[in-house]
Amino acid sequence: MRRALPALAVSAVLALGACSGADGGSGSGSGGDQAGPAATPGTAGTTSTAADPDEPTGWGPTAGELEEARGIVSGWEAAQLAGQVIVGRFNGSDPTEAAALVRDLHLSGLCVTAGNVVDAEQVRALNAAVSEAVAADGRGIPAVLGVDQEGGVVSHLRGIATEFPSFAHAGAAVEQGRPGREVVRRAAEATGLELRDLGFTWVFAPVADVTVGAADPTIGTRSPSTDPDLAAAAVRAAVTGYNEAGVVSTTKHFPGHGSVTSDSHESLPVLGRTAEELAATDLPPFEAAVRAQAPAVMVGHLDVEALDPGVPSSLSEEVYDFLREDVGFEGVTITDSLGMGAVVGREKPAVTALNAGADLLLMPPDTRHTHAVVTEAIESGEVTRERAEEAAATVVALQLWQQRLAGEVDVPPDVVELAGEASRELDESY
Repeated sequence: MRRALPALAVSAVLALGACSGADGGSGSGSGGDQAGPAATPGTAGTTSTAADPDEPTGWGPTAGELEEARGIVSGWEAAQLAGQVIVGRFNGSDPTEAAALVRDLHLSGLCVTAGNVVDAEQVRALNAAVSEAVAADGRGIPAVLGVDQEGGVVSHLRGIATEFPSFAHAGAAVEQGRPGREVVRRAAEATGLELRDLGFTWVFAPVADVTVGAADPTIGTRSPSTDPDLAAAAVRAAVTGYNEAGVVSTTKHFPGHGSVTSDSHESLPVLGRTAEELAATDLPPFEAAVRAQAPAVMVGHLDVEALDPGVPSSLSEEVYDFLREDVGFEGVTITDSLGMGAVVGREKPAVTALNAGADLLLMPPDTRHTHAVVTEAIESGEVTRERAEEAAATVVALQLWQQRLAGEVDVPPDVVELAGEASRELDESY
């Protein structure tokens, strides 16, 4: 049974929305011209078949792509379903080792980190090898090839891809109104196109956390702003730019990591804000992302006392329900890295997250072990086949969408020059 408190939170959200601009407030960065339609129902497990297969959802894929995805996964064995809901990690930089991991475990793909990369040629070879492994496994969909390339301090392709300033620059830019929002959109679009040129299909950005400033040890300048309105406008512009580049963006870290005073890489931070405070401060950027048709949202590792006290949000059914039912997000939900200190010591966190509502499990500490655990859980019924298929199909549908968009949006031959110009524009707007 759902708790009464989330209903209180959504009431506060609605009250705020009734007296504010399109991105959660009337500040100078939000701008009424950014308004958009509410998301169209479209998750893999809850939507009935639409009469028109070309009918778009509010998060990317069409109704037809959702149905195709359901058909693709319906006959899969437990090991295949388990692999499709895991984005693995690997050590080293050998493309053949990465490809073997993906092929052996039927993984949806990999998260590439700084430790996996050498130079642009090696990155392209790595991504190509993983893509070929997915194809050799009989899946006619792109691999999930993701990277934390936020700009600023979190840029795992430093020296390989164009360096962009921190996302705090985006908050400053949107304060200038429409021209600033366009600078942010172009920066995200250029980032996405350059990542595609290197073989990536996903980017784990933008950061939607509203920072409290110096007391925030984890997010800091990764956040667009201390102002929820400016943060919302920046996130919306960035999601739009990534969508236009044909790359999957991942809005993070729901429901907001910017006000906690400990680091989830080390321990489980407590987010002690009330439902009303969450609605006023933390949620507007995520709501803005939903309006911009964000395809994926990353759920952070936080003890959200207003929703499910004592339980990491990435493992909490209450939090996923709140994101779906109250915030209105219908796309792919992905955990933050399961190798982080906030969750790594818990019993079967991957199984708990999947049962709670996660569609993708990011970077477990031991990919092979986690795949075995999830496979066994599906086979035993600890994770129902319905839940496993729902998660896998939602991910496959998004990969089909990315494949279609990438076919429609060419990477320009001068993408590096365009990215450099977009980076300079964003830097100068700070």
